[in-house]
Amino acid sequence: MTHPSKRTILSQNPGPGIQLSRSRASYFPSLLLGAAFLLAGCRFSSVSDHPRGYLVVGIESNPLQLDPRYATDANSVRIGGLIYNSLLRADEKSRLRPELAESWRMVDDQTYVLDLRKDVKFHDGRPLTAADVKYTYESMLAAKNRSPKRSLLKPLQAIDQIGHYQLRFRLSAPHAPFPDQFTLGIVPAARNEDALPAAKPPSGSGPFVLQSIDSGDRVTLKANPAYWEGKPAVAGLIFKIVPDAMVRVLEFKKGTIDFLQNDIEPDMLPWLKNNTDAAVEVNQGTTFQYVGINLTHPILKHRKVRQALAYAIDRDGVIRHLLKDLGAPATGLLSPLNWAYERAVIRWPYDPAKAKSLLDEAGFPDPDGDGPLPRFRLSFKTMNLDLLRRIAEALKEQLQRVGVELEVRTYEWGTFYGDVKKGNFHLYSLAWVGVMDPDIFYQIFHSGSVPPNGDNRGRYSNSKLDRLLEQGRTTTDVTERKLIYSQVQRILAEDLPYIPLWWKKNVVVTEPFLRGFVPYPDGDLISLKKVSLVSGHPAT
Repeated sequence: MTHPSKRTILSQNPGPGIQLSRSRASYFPSLLLGAAFLLAGCRFSSVSDHPRGYLVVGIESNPLQLDPRYATDANSVRIGGLIYNSLLRADEKSRLRPELAESWRMVDDQTYVLDLRKDVKFHDGRPLTAADVKYTYESMLAAKNRSPKRSLLKPLQAIDQIGHYQLRFRLSAPHAPFPDQFTLGIVPAARNEDALPAAKPPSGSGPFVLQSIDSGDRVTLKANPAYWEGKPAVAGLIFKIVPDAMVRVLEFKKGTIDFLQNDIEPDMLPWLKNNTDAAVEVNQGTTFQYVGINLTHPILKHRKVRQALAYAIDRDGVIRHLLKDLGAPATGLLSPLNWAYERAVIRWPYDPAKAKSLLDEAGFPDPDGDGPLPRFRLSFKTMNLDLLRRIAEALKEQLQRVGVELEVRTYEWGTFYGDVKKGNFHLYSLAWVGVMDPDIFYQIFHSGSVPPNGDNRGRYSNSKLDRLLEQGRTTTDVTERKLIYSQVQRILAEDLPYIPLWWKKNVVVTEPFLRGFVPYPDGDLISLKKVSLVSGHPAT
């Protein structure tokens, strides 16, 4: 799911700005990297810290909850996907494929029957059976457990165990996107259900076993020797948490990190190519970056204000100068790689003059023309990572040009995400990852999906959209669904409960001795189960 995500910029202040000349911009990363070598060298571990045969993956933030029934942040979902199997799993083209399910079929528009593999065991040696699948889903449905996945399973009326390795899922009504819920990780049936989520994640059945969690430092997984698809070629994985992007890159050069995906400052890519033997691969991804809006705010509740903010943001400039073209301007949540993507929606190109005009029409005139007084002030929340701070600064400067003052507030991940989930914001920026079925619009924008029932954190309400979203999830014909979600995308593009920013490109940086990694458009890491280390790895 999530995953599935600003200081005035002056040309004479090259640190965070986007107005650098090309020569100064190319020099600046080298200067900072040199300083970082001197100041941060003591923070690096040694190459000998690699356990033999382990691959070290650099990540920017701590996974918050590995139990798949409660995981919502991207790192938890991605790491958890290596520990836990699911009934189905999306492949590198976002197509659902059997995993624990040996076969599955739709009996009618409210009934699914799944036959499980009979050779799967949990990491503690217990066989995985239909009873475990039934328990996993029912534990998420139990109100007392407060699983964030509960709302996604609302259509599920009952699960019948019709054999030791066979289940029947019965829905209360037709629900076209329900097969997406077969991608949830399976845990063993528990005798005591009073302490969920537990402090220690339950056993999984995936290619890797959770070895240790050192909060704020690393998560270590070891290869599952009894994995039903065969033991992974690497001995294990270490997810090393390094919040500072520059330090991550320097650790890669030093050899204490072997693999980076997306948690890379765009300015650092040329330096990596010129100063290391890194293999770099860039592909268009589906991760959607956006500005989230609190629609209960007395100013932001006005659609013309939201439209003005969209006109005031120079997406192309930010993508070109700060992201170094590692993104594509987004029109909405669904990327062109999605089967339901609608191209013909209203767009909001950079146009400060139109932004000013809309703000005037909305009843927020500029009190002193081009003077220092703003039309109004808003707070903007983001993470305290360097690139995100610089993006925030760019947006602050752009909105200031149309008379809107932003107070930028930066936080570490846990605090920031907690505020977003509680609705404690005016504006914020986050990203949705792993979007497959367009029914996600229901989870994010239906008026009945206000937390804790979903992720409508901005409290958007539109009765026409509600009807379309309800229709979209009960219509099983793909052509009809596409027409419905085309209307949904056109409404949202005009109403702007989110301001679209960009679809991120996936960037994978690896040491040359790594073989077999297949990038996924949503940044999934499951193909790490198939990678191997050839001669040259420091721990081989």
